[in-house]
Amino acid sequence: MQDPNNDGFLCVTCTAPVNIAVIKYWGKRNEKLILPTNSSLSVTLGQDELRAKTSVAVSSDFNEDKMWLNGKEQSIENPRIQNVLKEVRRRARKRLSDSENEADLLLKHVHIVSENNFPTAAGLASSAAGYACLVYSLAKLYGVQGEISDIARQGSGSACRSIYGGYVAWQKGKADDGTDSYAVQIAPETHWPEMRALILVVSDQKKDVGSTEGMQTTISTSELMQQRVQGIDKKMKLMTQAIKEKDFPTFAKLTMQDSNQFHAVCLDTYPPVFYMTDVSRQIIQLVHSINDSTGHIKVAYTFDAGPNACLYLLEKDVPLVVSVVQHYFPLSTMHITGPAVSEYTLTSDDLEKIKVQPNPGAVKYIIHTKVGCGPQVVTDPAESLFSANGKPKHESSLEK
Repeated sequence: MQDPNNDGFLCVTCTAPVNIAVIKYWGKRNEKLILPTNSSLSVTLGQDELRAKTSVAVSSDFNEDKMWLNGKEQSIENPRIQNVLKEVRRRARKRLSDSENEADLLLKHVHIVSENNFPTAAGLASSAAGYACLVYSLAKLYGVQGEISDIARQGSGSACRSIYGGYVAWQKGKADDGTDSYAVQIAPETHWPEMRALILVVSDQKKDVGSTEGMQTTISTSELMQQRVQGIDKKMKLMTQAIKEKDFPTFAKLTMQDSNQFHAVCLDTYPPVFYMTDVSRQIIQLVHSINDSTGHIKVAYTFDAGPNACLYLLEKDVPLVVSVVQHYFPLSTMHITGPAVSEYTLTSDDLEKIKVQPNPGAVKYIIHTKVGCGPQVVTDPAESLFSANGKPKHESSLEK
């Protein structure tokens, strides 16, 4: 916690990861509390490549609560942001003693500055990382301890899974008040060190239909949705077992099947919700061609509510898959972020087995990442998104 002026300006900065589900969350049984219709399971990705960063501060100089996201001021009256703030402050009140300094902390207004190092609202789980980071930062600021994934859930459902690293299940729970709907770590990020993810970015534009709107329409119109919900518990058990046993073929097959079913439910919605594009479907075809040509399941795709693909694979197969993607979706300068990828020379035999029509420029760039840890406190004051005077750094730079 920073106190650069020693005048009551206190600041905490944290980072939080993106998670990409392999058993999808889609649909709520309670909109206000964000209680899901089914349990879900995800993989937390590395923060070097995909993370939200948030600084929260309180000061006697602040006249009201305020918030900025990616350099632009946002309304802090958003009901979900208010739910998160109220719950963190409520738990803080239960913890704080009658100490004058501690009690004074809750009387001060809070300023929040947040930024992502990846596109927002493009189907890359930006809200999950953002709300997890907000809740974790506020909890550190106010000294709230214990389970906080249920608070993050009230901001964005999948945010509860970003409170933990590794492989994470969000238990749907049964209680009407949501007390048993929270995240549980299935295995830490160190459990399966060979696991990798490739994000193929098809579009970094905001999606046409937001997840909340899409879920509501699906719940009210899709006949297939109930069938999906009934089969989730079995898939959760199988996926958990596959992760614990490091059984990649089973993990991959379940991941692809669940992604396909999720998007089938979206198509069964009326009017239908289209998150994938023609390029997304080409990527699916490419993945199946790679697996068929090698005789083994080497790579799995999954698509959240957007056109961008997340490919799960093992470290040894990254060079092959990246080379194939670059060949069929060529760019003059294909941009790959993340850990370096070894070169792999495709043979004519490799290419003969893969029956996909090339589509130059369809994949804009690739994000290569590992399985990552949960939220982290940033201890370097220079990394704060606030200047020493309590103003957001982007505003301070404009003044100069």
